Amino acid sequence: MNRQRFISIPVFAVLIVASVVYYITVLVFLRDWVGFQTSTGFWNALIFTLLLCLCLFSFFVSVLTDPGHVPATYVPDVEDSIGSDQELKKPAAEVRQCDKCSTFKPPRAHHCKVCRRCVLRMDHHCLWINNCVGFWNYKAFFMLIFYATAGSIYSTVIIISSAFQKDWDFSGRAQLKLLYVSWKFIIHSFNIEFNLDILLQTLSIMKCSVIV
Repeated sequence: MNRQRFISIPVFAVLIVASVVYYITVLVFLRDWVGFQTSTGFWNALIFTLLLCLCLFSFFVSVLTDPGHVPATYVPDVEDSIGSDQELKKPAAEVRQCDKCSTFKPPRAHHCKVCRRCVLRMDHHCLWINNCVGFWNYKAFFMLIFYATAGSIYSTVIIISSAFQKDWDFSGRAQLKLLYVSWKFIIHSFNIEFNLDILLQTLSIMKCSVIV
């Protein structure tokens, strides 16, 4: 059932972009810059490959892991239902009842319109993993954003170093590399900004959860 989440255009797009970024970074720029025979080229290729593998592993875990559902037999504790003064104005069962599922739900559980169910500690429904980010895959999603950001920055450093190291004659393969550089900067600029924004939001949510 979880494997059907891979049948999604955004999920395929993530895999294609990751493959293209690896090809351009390692097989085009890094190999032409220092080569794989040198220790510098070997270790840079190994580090970037490791970052990509960790990123893809976190991606697969985020896609395949069930974020956590609320059991149909869940009933809130009577002692735990006593909340703040504002919550006391309404019955506890009404406060923690889902209008869509018509069942009780624990604190910080929300109903996902896409998955059509309540998710434990739901953060949001991510289009790129075709899954909700919840209790059981929250760590995997956080590591996915972290490795994706680190890999994007590392790839950008490799490309910039390669561009300044080589002499450009603007003919033949150099024109193709200019196209690669332009494409990479557009993708990485959006990717780094997007990942950092999600990373900061995730840290903020984790901090609020600890305080609560």
